[in-house]
Amino acid sequence: MRSAIPHSPRPTMQLRGNLHLHEPMAKHTSWRVGGPAERFYIPVDLKDLVCYLQQLPPEEPLFWLGLGSNLLVRDGGIKGTVIQTFGALTRHEFLDQQRLRVEAGVACAKVARLSAKRGLTGGEFLAGIPGTIGGALAMNAGAFAGETWTHVERVETLDRQGTLRVRGRDEYQIGYRSVSGPQGEWFVAVYLKLEYSPGAKAGQRIRKLLAERLAKQPIQQASCGSVFRNPVGDSAARLIEETGLKGVRVGGAFVSEKHANFFINGGDASAADIEALIDRVARAVEAKQGVRLIPEVRIVGDRSPHAGPPGNG
Repeated sequence: MRSAIPHSPRPTMQLRGNLHLHEPMAKHTSWRVGGPAERFYIPVDLKDLVCYLQQLPPEEPLFWLGLGSNLLVRDGGIKGTVIQTFGALTRHEFLDQQRLRVEAGVACAKVARLSAKRGLTGGEFLAGIPGTIGGALAMNAGAFAGETWTHVERVETLDRQGTLRVRGRDEYQIGYRSVSGPQGEWFVAVYLKLEYSPGAKAGQRIRKLLAERLAKQPIQQASCGSVFRNPVGDSAARLIEETGLKGVRVGGAFVSEKHANFFINGGDASAADIEALIDRVARAVEAKQGVRLIPEVRIVGDRSPHAGPPGNG
């Protein structure tokens, strides 16, 4: 399924969003680290984003940012333009009793709450994902045994020429924390289908899940969420804990004592500290448990010219 969506913006139209130069990414990531983005654009809406992309030179690198969770930006920052969808692509609408369209910048937790209020079930797990629906689409994010793409009917995408398309779910290969499909396109909206069950008390289930999350995860500290994917039939947190790595520190970063798959910025960590800790934990688990953990977190950007290679911490 593929169709183009007509749009009116032209390259000569004036931009309405906010463009920042040399914007510190530490202000926009949940780990609170990261060097500057050369350019940082916050569009007003989807039409403004289309207009911005049409005016970019074709060689300009692009990076898309939601809430900055599940992301490590290196200390040297990001070349090119970072586009922030959170606070920009915020529209959502219910199409019928079961279906809704949500733009990429809407927080997953908000989708969960809105759906529950409309008597929809199946999306409660989204309350446990600390990012936007666009980021959840990009990696098939999950929590509490639920996964994003289970409920996807179709998506809207945007390429760097500003062309909007509608694509069906069958145009993507979906796996555990992985999504692959047409190259050079980014998710800007999704059509979700949930179950209409007004007596199911979805709101109560969300509150229960969030209470469990608060009890088990250090969500009040600076982290990215889970650092590593869970191996098939096992738990990354269990492997890290059994390797004796809880509390292990590299510079200002350390493995949480509360949940071993959460790495914490104690307040003065650099991105290099965190990356070195990730590498150290992966190597230690492999040496002792025989399992090579695969990072779930996305690591982007340039290393500081003064930083050593990962693992030197």
